[in-house]
Amino acid sequence: MGLFGTDGVRGVAGRDLDARLAMSLAAAAAYVLGARPAAGLAGSGRPVAVVGRDPRASGEFLEAAVVAGLAESGIDVLRLGVIPTPAVAYLTDVLGADFGVMLSASHNPAPDNGIKFFARGGLKLPDEVEGEIEARIAARAHASGGPGVPAAGFGRVRDATADADQYLTHLLATVGGPAKPLAGWRVVVDCAHGAAYALAPRLLADAGAEVIAIGVEPDGVNINAGCGSTSLGALQAAVTEQGADAGIAYDGDADRCLAVDAAGQVIDGDQILAILALALHRSGRLAGGTVVATVMANLGFRLAMSEAGIDVVETPVGDRYLIAAMLDGKFVLGGEQSGHVIMLDHASTGDGMLTSLQLLATAAVSGQSLAELGAVMTRFPQVLVNVRDVSKDRVADSAELAAAVADAAAELGDSGRVLVRPSGTEPAVRVMVEAVDSAQAHKIADRLADVVRGVG
Repeated sequence: MGLFGTDGVRGVAGRDLDARLAMSLAAAAAYVLGARPAAGLAGSGRPVAVVGRDPRASGEFLEAAVVAGLAESGIDVLRLGVIPTPAVAYLTDVLGADFGVMLSASHNPAPDNGIKFFARGGLKLPDEVEGEIEARIAARAHASGGPGVPAAGFGRVRDATADADQYLTHLLATVGGPAKPLAGWRVVVDCAHGAAYALAPRLLADAGAEVIAIGVEPDGVNINAGCGSTSLGALQAAVTEQGADAGIAYDGDADRCLAVDAAGQVIDGDQILAILALALHRSGRLAGGTVVATVMANLGFRLAMSEAGIDVVETPVGDRYLIAAMLDGKFVLGGEQSGHVIMLDHASTGDGMLTSLQLLATAAVSGQSLAELGAVMTRFPQVLVNVRDVSKDRVADSAELAAAVADAAAELGDSGRVLVRPSGTEPAVRVMVEAVDSAQAHKIADRLADVVRGVG
């Protein structure tokens, strides 16, 4: 069936992802993930799921469909309301839920939406479990009649928006609880009119910062529109205009963040990961002296880690693969250039609010500016071209493209690299070229993009 991508089921709301599919996914997840329930609400004996969403207009009807599918299947539901994805993961664990559901298309534009699931403990689902959910949907499609009344009765639904405070308390505890590590810092925070619009400014203010918040007026259709981590111009301008020490930008569901320094220069995910890795390494808390990164990590990041004596484990793109490698190797830190950073000592998934707090606290404790900390690595010019409206299968099977990639790699030698891969979250093929010379990187990337268009 192929419903799941690298981060749940995603597509245009009402077309690729409608209420019927949302309800089917919820019922299938109830069957697969709720097989061995905890106590349920008020000791009902039924499984429990937490459900959150970002502010997209489509999230309202999709949430209703998911809740209906769960309750009809005998799942008790805690509705968390508009809340970041990592908060859903955290509360899945803390509230003792059997699984969690988040409705969001993350950094994608407002017409898109998505559904992602967390297993007990707040962990992303492995591929085989997603396969079981897809198989269950297929089996239900061929069954006649409805599911009937569950043995323990229909699930009950309860609002649990106040439980977000537990998430904020947890994040603050990672930097000393009631201490004010960001006292004296002036920070602009861009919440992308997304899921963190209410919580992120509170978090940084509670940590002692003077907070100037933008992107905090969600209307259901303005999420990620010219703001947030996918469009840093508004944040850069606000930081310089306000004379702030730093700026933080989240994406629509706040599972990632990027930063800018006082001069408005971008501190990307690779730099954030390098800063945190070095800080943990110096304090002896970087397990195995290792950080986990994806194939998209900048060559400059790899060189900086090598110079510091830190090993790098490489994974495919997607925080689920980062987490799998981290759990397998018992590593505590991983991340990707887009700003997904996972700190397994504190969270079970990528968490933009946690990352921003840890980054700013690291800077404050060190007495250095973000610009000074970001200089720990030199970013190699990296060109990324997204080629749309092509067949991912034809591109993957193309001998012509494979030859072109090999030629480009030979041309770059040890001073660069080439990566061509299908996007797991968008209908596109990504062409990435890294080189010492920016002009050469652009030239090769454009040439390979033309080949992708030709074969796709």
